[in-house]
Amino acid sequence: MSLLLDTSERVARLQIALWRCMSPLEKLQLVSGLTRASREMCIAGIRLRNPGASEREVRFHLALITLGAELTAKAYPEAAPVQGLAP
Repeated sequence: MSLLLDTSERVARLQIALWRCMSPLEKLQLVSGLTRASREMCIAGIRLRNPGASEREVRFHLALITLGAELTAKAYPEAAPVQGLAP
């Protein structure tokens, strides 16, 4: 069974072999870059859906997506009642 649904078995095995050859630092840099790209795409989507949102509102929406309602309400207690979140 292939690790990647859209990739052949041979290419998936090659990818895994390459990951195994990477140093811990290289793996950390790879994951960090992917995390950063994911966050940037998420923020772009928030801005598309909320074109007039302030930077703080964008961070609030990002927190909702990444942390969930309960932790977001704790991080942004002043916004929780407006957003219908329990503090």
